[in-house]
Amino acid sequence: MLKIISGFIAALVFVGFMAYNFMSSLMFWEVPSPFGVEETVARIQQNIQNVGNGWALAGLRNPAKAVENDGGNALPVLMVEACSTRYSGPILRDDTVRFLSILMPCKISIYKKNDGKTYIAGMNARLMGKMFGPLVGEVMGHVADDQAKFIIFDASQPAPPMIKGTPGAAGGAATGGGGGC
Repeated sequence: MLKIISGFIAALVFVGFMAYNFMSSLMFWEVPSPFGVEETVARIQQNIQNVGNGWALAGLRNPAKAVENDGGNALPVLMVEACSTRYSGPILRDDTVRFLSILMPCKISIYKKNDGKTYIAGMNARLMGKMFGPLVGEVMGHVADDQAKFIIFDASQPAPPMIKGTPGAAGGAATGGGGGC
């Protein structure tokens, strides 16, 4: 009996250790970009506008600028924000999951690391969705599928111009509820 209990405790400790060490790699993804920060942002913005499913740009944030304004230095970091009312609508209409509005709009981070390379990162929407039941799981599965399309680049095509500021804020966008969620 003592062996069973100690084996169970050891298994719990092992699972806890593994979860602690690998949780961030499960909850978030990171991939290298073949382009610089601004070109990667521009290509992602274009892909968001072209993927369909109601996606619209909601904003472009520069968190590194706040650090610089506070007297510090930070490598470039830009966050592309996008939303699809097709996906946000069912969640925002349901009282039991409306708190997930904290995750809206969808954000993709593009940044440079000390190795000089540009990276793209985002939340694992599919895994996050599964934690909140069938409605959110299905919606976030679609979000994850579309996010995968946001970061597919055709290097043979010229880079589009980067859209700065809050796209769709003045006058709205053709789809996606005017660029917001």
